Amino acid sequence: MTLENENLLHETYTIFKQLVFYDYPIERSSHYLNENLMGYGTHVDEKILGIKSFNDVLKLQRDQSIGLDMKVGENPVFKKFLVNGNSAVFVEEILISMNVEGNAMSINCRLTTVLEYTDKKWLVVHFHGSLAAGNEGDEDTWSANELKEKNKELEKKVAERTEELRVSLENLKSTQNQLIHSEKMASLGELTAGIAHEIKNPLNFVNNFAEVSNELIDEMREEIENQNFEEVNEIASDIKQNLEKINHHGKRADAIVKGMLQHSRSSDGKKEPTDINALADEYLRLAYHGIRAKDKSFNATLKTDFDDSIGKVNIAAQDIGRVILNLITNAFYAVDEKKKSGAENYEPTVTVSSRKDAEKIEIKVIDNGNGIPEKVLNKIFQPFFTTKPTGQGTGLGLSLSYDIVKAHGGELKVLTYEGTGSSFEIKLPLTK
Repeated sequence: MTLENENLLHETYTIFKQLVFYDYPIERSSHYLNENLMGYGTHVDEKILGIKSFNDVLKLQRDQSIGLDMKVGENPVFKKFLVNGNSAVFVEEILISMNVEGNAMSINCRLTTVLEYTDKKWLVVHFHGSLAAGNEGDEDTWSANELKEKNKELEKKVAERTEELRVSLENLKSTQNQLIHSEKMASLGELTAGIAHEIKNPLNFVNNFAEVSNELIDEMREEIENQNFEEVNEIASDIKQNLEKINHHGKRADAIVKGMLQHSRSSDGKKEPTDINALADEYLRLAYHGIRAKDKSFNATLKTDFDDSIGKVNIAAQDIGRVILNLITNAFYAVDEKKKSGAENYEPTVTVSSRKDAEKIEIKVIDNGNGIPEKVLNKIFQPFFTTKPTGQGTGLGLSLSYDIVKAHGGELKVLTYEGTGSSFEIKLPLTK
């Protein structure tokens, strides 16, 4: 267990005791308790199942203790980590002193608490109280003599529960990977039509220059027969230029296909020097032609404002490209929805820009759509949340984008104004 994890464990356990014995806000109890919490007081009737039950008992206990001048003493007895450090058991002697109508009273008991580590936080899953040796009675839930046996039983239950959680986590990771792959395939589908459009242009150039070169060769043969070698040299020069253009546009088509294949594969996260301006410009055009191929009525003004001083940036190009593509696709969706709503004198516009300062680079994707409603703004980076109609969005695009940017040590933020539009900002630290 790391020092950070252990500190978090002790913090959670301390807050739990503050809930039980002091005045920590009850409404915050759900941050530290497992939803399936099970607990027992020192009496057989004091059984707690779930957070609501715990809160109800706690409220009653606090109401009944008003004016009793209670003081609580704590004496740690036992602490143990279980199952690879993902579970922990604490046992403490608790001395509660109070003054009831002028009479001093005290209760000596033990508190046993079990915590589990899930989703990067510790939660209390079980607790029970027992009266100290010499104070227990017939109705004491767990007497001191039974404590060791009950602890063994608890350890077994915790181990079984942890194994269940481990299997669930593995299943969750497998499902998550499948969903991520589905999202990648969905974004690839968005690009397919745009890729076809982009490949068509260089292939047309290749075909045209090849056809012209073929005609020039016929002319060259004629000039050779006429021994007009000056004209032969000029034709040869033209053919050479055409071959250079064929080579250039062939490489362009090759780069587009490679980009498509790279987008469909799993990323290894390897960072390499990348022209981020060219990357953003490429995805802007591919996404635009992709949407145009599916909806001929779609149209938008595309604007770019790139900082040429950025040069090449050390990033995982495949991952950051996926983020930029997602933001641009969302921007096109936003402006199209506003146009379809019948807004007067409206010109759909999407702008992609980049800036560099001493510590970071910033890529912005700005649209003049309807903006994001304030009531859902804090949910847009949550997995599976989408404002699109059923079947038109997985709700994973922004969530995955947020994780990718965060993995680069950066930030993904949004500024939005209802009715005016939104600006998504990718901020990445400059690294050598």
